[in-house]
Amino acid sequence: MDPDDNRRGWAERSEEFSPAYYARIGPNEVSRTLATVLDYYAHEDAAILEVGCSSGRHLAHLLEAGYENLTGIDINDESFDVMADRYPRLAETGTFHTGAIEDLVPEFPDDAFDVVYSVETLQHVHPDDEWVFNELVRVAADLLVTGENEGNSPQRGRGDHEVSYVNDDFPLFHRNWKGVFSERGLAQLLCEPSERDTVRVFRVL
Repeated sequence: MDPDDNRRGWAERSEEFSPAYYARIGPNEVSRTLATVLDYYAHEDAAILEVGCSSGRHLAHLLEAGYENLTGIDINDESFDVMADRYPRLAETGTFHTGAIEDLVPEFPDDAFDVVYSVETLQHVHPDDEWVFNELVRVAADLLVTGENEGNSPQRGRGDHEVSYVNDDFPLFHRNWKGVFSERGLAQLLCEPSERDTVRVFRVL
């Protein structure tokens, strides 16, 4: 699968793993961990960016926790229609952009956000597009948080496989996230595994 096909698959996603699918599930353990992390490391008026926000379940949880300077980007334009229906207060409060992170993140200025985070999004970035990790570091003024699948569930990120396919459908690229962002000058502050994902908190030095 080339980068364009990879992005197109998420832009046109429906049913399982679609914006409506995640809205039905709602906030989860990772949402709660994010709120706890920000309560400890960030201030309440922090400018926060979620890359791959889908219909906004994690941002909605942060809004309920008192964070209001929220921005989200997602490649699937259905995301924000679902958000307006499921999380209307979030839709009215936040700033949202439709498009690929490879297209949108380079448009933000340096240090545009106090916190940049991703939940199960960076694991789908094609190897040809790994340059976008540099862009995420560039726009993060203080914290970068990853919540990616690192082998917490069976057949995900295990062994020497660089990629696996979820339900024989779309690729999940396995990376050493501590290594990815340490090599880009960040310091890991926290690593918190959950049943499905591992949350890592990095500080910009």
